[in-house]
Amino acid sequence: MIKKLPVIILAILWSVPAFAAHPLMTDDTGTQGRGKFQLELNGEHSTDHELADPIYTKEAGGSVAATLTYGITDDIDLVVDFPWQWSSLYDGANIIANDKGISDTSIELKWKFFECKPHELSLALKPIVTIPTGDEQKGLGNGRLSEGVVLIATKEWENRALHFNAGFFHNSYGLEQDKATFKENIWHTSLAAEVHMTEKLRAVADFCITSNTEKAPDPCQAFLLGGLIYSVANDFDLDIGIKAGLNHAETDKTILAGLTARF
Repeated sequence: MIKKLPVIILAILWSVPAFAAHPLMTDDTGTQGRGKFQLELNGEHSTDHELADPIYTKEAGGSVAATLTYGITDDIDLVVDFPWQWSSLYDGANIIANDKGISDTSIELKWKFFECKPHELSLALKPIVTIPTGDEQKGLGNGRLSEGVVLIATKEWENRALHFNAGFFHNSYGLEQDKATFKENIWHTSLAAEVHMTEKLRAVADFCITSNTEKAPDPCQAFLLGGLIYSVANDFDLDIGIKAGLNHAETDKTILAGLTARF
């Protein structure tokens, strides 16, 4: 069971791929424009506590990731995400599992296929492929190609916006123990809001419900996220956020921070 624990921790941290306006997990329909790039450098740290008297365990993990986006056309973006992850499991004060390394690389293609300017409503479709670049023996990846698709809707007003995502992901696993522990098919829905507090500062919030990645009694994972995005310049943003689990299946707390540069 201990050999499975790093996999379980990282599955909780990374239940579905996400490429949004960090720290949001919900994506928007915005694209970069033909020939333009965006580089995101993001990090997060999560903790989860379990108490089954008299046993107390703590799971801690996190990641740093570089996400590069390129505008193939005005309405189509290519996005590649390169993550590095770590995880630890504590039994009281003792570490009983500790792994770190490169995880699986994700590639997505976001296509904004509908836009209604008078109503500021737009729709996009985002297919995703996860390439097994992580070591599945350490719980840092699935060991096989996985794929998914997300439908994205964005509604904008003068100083605020709403974003909705509905996605389906099929995970394939290389190890028999992973096949016995995790689900292959995952559903995901989320709703996010943005409010421009000033010309440079945005407040953001995110609510998400996702199928539990584990074959466990809990049917889903749910969290609420809040954060701030500060535009240092037109093409450079800093962000910070905190994500809180709303049920037993979700990680208790995650701190997120990042920067975004467009060129």
